[in-house]
Amino acid sequence: MTYSNVTRMRSFSILGFPGLSPQYYGPASALLFFIYLVIALGNVFILAFVVYEKTLQKPIYLVFCHLALNDLTFGTVTLPKIISKYWFGDSIISFHGCFVQMFLVHYLGSVTSFILLVMALDRFVAICIPLRYPVLITNNIISVLCGFAWFIPVSLMVTVACGDDVKIVAVTTLCMAMFCLLLPLAFILFSYVSIIGAKKPQRLILLALFQFRCSYFLILFYSLLPPAVNPIIYCFKTQDIKQTLMKKLKTARIGVEINP
Repeated sequence: MTYSNVTRMRSFSILGFPGLSPQYYGPASALLFFIYLVIALGNVFILAFVVYEKTLQKPIYLVFCHLALNDLTFGTVTLPKIISKYWFGDSIISFHGCFVQMFLVHYLGSVTSFILLVMALDRFVAICIPLRYPVLITNNIISVLCGFAWFIPVSLMVTVACGDDVKIVAVTTLCMAMFCLLLPLAFILFSYVSIIGAKKPQRLILLALFQFRCSYFLILFYSLLPPAVNPIIYCFKTQDIKQTLMKKLKTARIGVEINP
C-alpha cells in the first residue's frame, strides 16, 4: 500500500481586511465598488476615445491604451471577489480560482512595469532626441514593444512553473520578480535624469505622474488607486486629449443650440 502525505485544498476563505468590524462591511463594499466603477469607466473611456479619434492614434496614446487595458483587467481580477465578500458575505474562493487570480495579479503587475518602461522610452526619445523621434518611435514599433511587454512575463512564469525543486523555484521566482521590477525602474530613473539634463523639468513632472507607480504591489488600495486615477491624469494633463475632448463638447453644444 502506498501512502501519500499530500493535502489537497478545495477552497480558501478570503480574509479581506482583518479586524474590520461588521458594521463597516457595507461602507467598505460601497467604496470598493465605487473604485471599480471609476477604474472601469475611466479606462474604457480612454480606450474608446483613442480608438474613435483618429488624430490621437499616435505612439504615446497607443501606450496609454495598453496601460488602460492592463489597469481595467487588474481591477476586474482583484475587486469583484472582495466586493462580494463584504456585500453578499461570499468569502469562499475555489483553489483554481485563487490560483488563477494570483497568477493574473503577478502577471499584470509585471506587464505594467514593462509598459511603463515603453512609456519611459517614448518620452526619453521625444524629449532628449526629438529630431529622431519620427524615425525611432512609430505606431508599429510601439505596438511591437507593448506586445513584448505582454509576452515577456508569460514566458518567465511558464519557465518557473516547470520547476520541481521548491528552493530553486523560490530563488528563480525572486530573481525574475526583481528583473521585472528593477529593470524598468532603472530605465525610468535614467530617463528622469536625462530629461532633467535636457532642462525640461515640466515634462519630468508629467512623466512622473504616469510612471512612478512600482510600489503598488504593497497594499490593495495602493494597487487600485493608480488604475483609477490614470484616466483622470490622461484627460486633464495630456494636452491633445484635453483639446480634442473640449472641441467635441463645444461641437455638441453648438449642435444642440442650433437644433433646440
